[in-house]
Amino acid sequence: MQAVRFLGIAALIWGLPTQVTAQNTSPCGPRALVVERLAEKYGEHAHALGLDTNNGMVEVYANMESGSWTTTVTSAQGLTCLMARGQSFEALQQDLAQLGNDA
Repeated sequence: MQAVRFLGIAALIWGLPTQVTAQNTSPCGPRALVVERLAEKYGEHAHALGLDTNNGMVEVYANMESGSWTTTVTSAQGLTCLMARGQSFEALQQDLAQLGNDA
């Protein structure tokens, strides 16, 4: 019941259609719409991307001024799901492993 209530609230906040399956309980929508909403509502733009083990495209969107960030996963069919959100985003200029060796 908690998960259903969270999804309803998240769908209202994001204004995106919510598709719920056994494996996917994140707010999802067409990639173009998700990217547009992240830019318009939060000023977030893509800063990194890669492929996950299921060939989903993982992207990190961030607003460098406010520090807000969002990660998404897009399926081959173009459905993009919000995976995580947060604050205090920082772009790293140096490899973290190298930072650990410098200490």
